[in-house]
Order: sequence, then structure tokens, then C-alpha cells
Amino acid sequence: MTELDERGRDGGVLTPVLTDTWDTERAWTLAAYTESGGYRALDRALAMEPSAVVEAVKDAGLRGRGGAGFPTGMKWSFIPQDNPRPKYLVVNADESEPGTCKDIPLMMASPHTLVEGVIISSYAIRANTAFIYIRGEVLHVIRRVQAAVAEAYAAGHLGTNIHGSGFDLDVVVHAGAGAYICGEETALLEGLEGRRGQPRLRPPFPAVAGLYASPTVINNVESIASVPSIVGNGADWFASMGTEKSKGFGIFSLSGHVTRPGQYEAPLGITLRELLDLAGGVRAGHELKFWTPGGSSTPLFTAEHLDVPLDFEGVAAAGSMLGTRALQIFDDSVCVLRAVLRWTEFYKHESCGKCTPCREGTWWLVQTLAALERGQGTEADLELLLDQCDNILGRAFCALGDGATSPITSSIQHFREEYLAHLTHGGCPFDPVAATAFATEGVS
Repeated sequence: MTELDERGRDGGVLTPVLTDTWDTERAWTLAAYTESGGYRALDRALAMEPSAVVEAVKDAGLRGRGGAGFPTGMKWSFIPQDNPRPKYLVVNADESEPGTCKDIPLMMASPHTLVEGVIISSYAIRANTAFIYIRGEVLHVIRRVQAAVAEAYAAGHLGTNIHGSGFDLDVVVHAGAGAYICGEETALLEGLEGRRGQPRLRPPFPAVAGLYASPTVINNVESIASVPSIVGNGADWFASMGTEKSKGFGIFSLSGHVTRPGQYEAPLGITLRELLDLAGGVRAGHELKFWTPGGSSTPLFTAEHLDVPLDFEGVAAAGSMLGTRALQIFDDSVCVLRAVLRWTEFYKHESCGKCTPCREGTWWLVQTLAALERGQGTEADLELLLDQCDNILGRAFCALGDGATSPITSSIQHFREEYLAHLTHGGCPFDPVAATAFATEGVS
């Protein structure tokens, strides 16, 4: 890996580390990964004390890349090493948030980056068994990660006495049953144990009683895949990128109405304006209308937020969450109410039904939004929507209910007049049929 300055590679904006070899021929194979320096960081880690690896990740300032942004090294240090039960590492690869698409291409293009990260991370927390929990629908990804794990076993990177260090590790690739709720870490543990995916009551927290009631660390794919570069290049190298409190690099997924959608790996703190410049801007003939900074469960931003630093603190200060850095770009041809309704339908469908606020609340949100989109109701229904959101927010068993309210409350904040236009037009003003009927017949 080449040296990067605090802004990017050779003074550029991008920081290709995790994505550096994605264009290499057969990048997913062990041969290609080894040729680019793969598994060298593992040797360096195995020459260190496990606690020293934890400290290196702490010093680097790596924060969880799955959305919450909790310091990774600190999470590892919560594992009680005096507990006689086995320790487990679980990788959350159940990527299924609408608009989020970074872990799946990472596992497809360079699965050994994840595997090496799993070995180093397991060594750090003294776990001898690790699980990679992958969303069941992405069968091609499951097969590719399984093949990479098999290659790692054959090469002696997994199994017993890894590289002569005396450290043993087995890795299990587990296919989930296709439930968005299993992206919630305790619901994921329920799924791993063969039960219906529903969140657990906490405490106890997974670090104390997680998988099989044993100490467990659960991390996102990108978090674990970032570990080899930290060990290989040093904590200071990683910490030199990003911002003061949000250090390092991350994969930003640009989708929607953008000229060149895709994955852009850049330092945390980059702005959407800079990313859009790299991606060729919003599609020709249109203007940016709204966008999500961290997936569909984060409050919407508008063109006024183009220069918000995309780090944990900057996005939060502007009223949203960095989340999974899923930047969905919507231009002026899109009805914001319809987009929000589609997301809300997803959350209603994916609610596990365990708690009343989420199970009933998301259903009622869909009914109210759908009626408004048809032009039915009154302005008072906007207050009803906000009241429904208020009765879900902070009252659901897990974050799914909270996430379902975010696009609704933020879209009413930024686009209240567009909601009201549905009532005056007798339907969606972006629907050519409804718009024509209103113009010619005065439908109201």
C-alpha cells in the first residue's frame, strides 16, 4: 500500500485503500490478494500481543462503519478476558438498507481483505471462532466469501497454529434468511442461533453475553476490512486522514440521479459537492432536489447541505446521521412524498413485529402517506403524521422504528408545500395524469 497524505493519495481527493485492487484481474483470488501485499499485516499482528492490536485500532480512531460510529477498539476492549467462556467475533454482512451498497461490492471484489481483517480482529479479542453473517439473497457474494475462506484454510491462514503462532481460528460463513431486522446486531445473533430474527433486550450487552451467551464482538464488514491497513501501515497513517474526531477513510455509495454512480472511497469529512464533481454531477438537464447522507433511515438533506462535511460530527450538527454513507441522489423530477412512501412501505414490511410502536406505527404511517399521495385528506394530516412519528421515535424496541420516522419528519420540514400540493392537485403533481386533470378540469 502506498503512502497517503491527510487528504488523499498523492494530494488527490480519493483514498483508494479498500478499493485499491478492485480493478485487478481476478482480484477476489488469494493469488491476486497476496501479490498486492495481502496477509503481510497478519504476520505483523501475530508478532504483537493481542492487547497491542486493540490499542493500535484505538489509536487509529477507527469508528464503526456500519452506521453507529462507535469506536471499534473500545468495543473490542469491552470483552471480559477473565470470562472462561469462548469469545466470538461476528461480522455483520447483512447489508440491506435501501441505498446502501458498500459491503457487498467489497466482499465481491476483495473478500480476502475481509478474511484477513477477521483473523487479525479475532486474534486481538482472543476469539477462536468467527462468523460472517451474509444476507441470504446475495448468493453470489456468499459463494465468493466461502471460496476465499476455503483458500485461506488451504494456505494456512486459517485453522490451527496459524503461521506458526499457536493461534487457532475457525471461520463460518452463515447465510441469513433475508430479514432487514437482522442487521440489528442482537437480532443477528438470534438468527445465528437458529431463532427468529428479533432484537434482544439489553442489558446484557453482546460483549458480556452475546452469541451462545458468551462474550461477543459484532462489527460491520467495512470496519473489520479496515483493520489490516491499520496494522500494516500504522495507527498514525490511518489517523492522518479524515477529521479530528472522524478519522480515516470510508466508502461512499453514490446512487440515483448522478452521472457516474458507484463507490467512491474518500476521507471522512469530504462533502457531497466534491463527490458530485468526481461523479460528473447530477444528470444533465436537472438540479439536485434532495439526498440521503446515510441511507433511507437518515433525515433528508437538500441542495443547501452540499458543503456539509460528511463525517459523524458534521452530519449530526446539520440535523442528520452519517449512517452507512449511502448517498442517494434525487433530482427535481422526483416526488419527495412518493420516495418517502416507498421507504416507509419497506420499513412496514421489514418490521419484525416484536413491539407495538413499530409494528402498528409503520402500518399507520403508510396509510396516512398513501392517502396524501392520492390527494386525500387535509393539511391537518401532516400534523397527524408528525404525531405518529413522535409516538414511534424513542419508543420502539430497536432503531428500525426510529429510522422509519426520519425521512418523514425531515421531508415535511423541507418540503411541506409539496405535501400540500398533493391536496390541491387531487393527486401527485409529478404524475402527468393528475397534473393534466388539475390543469384542464380544476380537480381539487
